[in-house]
Amino acid sequence: MVVAAIICDEEGRIFATQRGYDDFKDFWEFPGGKIEAGESADQALRREIWEELQTRIVVERLFRTVEFDYPQFHLSMQCFLCRIESGHPVLLEHEAARWLSPAELDSVEWLPADR
Repeated sequence: MVVAAIICDEEGRIFATQRGYDDFKDFWEFPGGKIEAGESADQALRREIWEELQTRIVVERLFRTVEFDYPQFHLSMQCFLCRIESGHPVLLEHEAARWLSPAELDSVEWLPADR
């Protein structure tokens, strides 16, 4: 199980990150990662966002759980609506990031499961 943060700002924009590694390099995604043993989804998401972006978030609520079959594996991803509590995102694992308005969401090439 993995978790993803749909980070929204006061203007209604959504934070998207561009992958810099593996077969999906250059695709866009919602930041997040794997839940480790003993963690809740909320704890895992806050940890992952700190590790990837050096930013503290508030996890507000589950938006949806996505089940997706990639050729190599099945993905079960819990997507949470979040907001920044403190800090400004610093890209430690991603190539790029953008704040996208709802009208701009289709302007990037999303990972299939993140669509």
